[in-house]
Amino acid sequence: MTTVAPRIQEETLQIKPRRDPFLIILWIVLVTFALVWIAPVVLIAFTALKSNAEIMATSAFTPPEAIAWNNFSGAWSRGNFETTFRNSAIITVIKVPLGLMFSAMAAYALARIRLRFGKLLLLFFLFGAMIPFQVMLAPIFTLVNGFGLIDTYPGVILPYLAFGVPYQVFILHGFFKAVPKELSEAALIDGASHVTVFRRIFLPISLPVLAALLILDFVSTWNEFAMALVLLQDRHMWTLPLGLMSFQGQFSTDYGQLNAAIAMTVFPAVLVYMIFQRYFVSGLTSGAVKG
Repeated sequence: MTTVAPRIQEETLQIKPRRDPFLIILWIVLVTFALVWIAPVVLIAFTALKSNAEIMATSAFTPPEAIAWNNFSGAWSRGNFETTFRNSAIITVIKVPLGLMFSAMAAYALARIRLRFGKLLLLFFLFGAMIPFQVMLAPIFTLVNGFGLIDTYPGVILPYLAFGVPYQVFILHGFFKAVPKELSEAALIDGASHVTVFRRIFLPISLPVLAALLILDFVSTWNEFAMALVLLQDRHMWTLPLGLMSFQGQFSTDYGQLNAAIAMTVFPAVLVYMIFQRYFVSGLTSGAVKG
């Protein structure tokens, strides 16, 4: 008996777990897609840190021998990115929180308050989310020009809100609808108003959804090009995508500064995405734990 037990243990230790072929294929596909997505980022980063002579002499995916930080300072000054960065920051910082606030309040009212034409209003928001803004550029320009808001911050922020709020209302309405009614009904019976219920109950539990919408809205607003091109004709009011377009047309052969300008344009959106993704994931995990 004493000799059989060690043999059984040795045999069990020698048995290797069987690998699933499907998981191996899945990992290969995921790694391939990751490399495809990472390759342009590496290309832009390496090119932005090289001088033009080194770009011509080496491969695109070769790391830089000497980091050319002057590409960033040169692109910043030659492309007037100080002005375009400030304009994009002002528009985004105002539009994104304002849009989320309006969307959250509208979604709560449509999901939790009995309105006579509640379903009709929800269909109205859904219809607004289905219309691509590209087909509305000419009417938008006419309307904004009629109010005298061309080349102004409100002239851009208001159309951005009009086309961003419907989608957010649709997402938040579905989330608020799934919240158990007992949470809000108990508070209303105790004398709380809808404002208190919205602020004390629905806003805290909707932080993961709001974080995800903030990421999407920030990236789309920061990188928006078509509407800004139509509504902002003064160069002093241009946003970063318009400034990058002008810089690309003037210095298309200076690949180092051009890729440095692209990196500076994309970096704020990537930074915000990385910051709020952490809060988004932590919000999901904390909401999944039942006390």
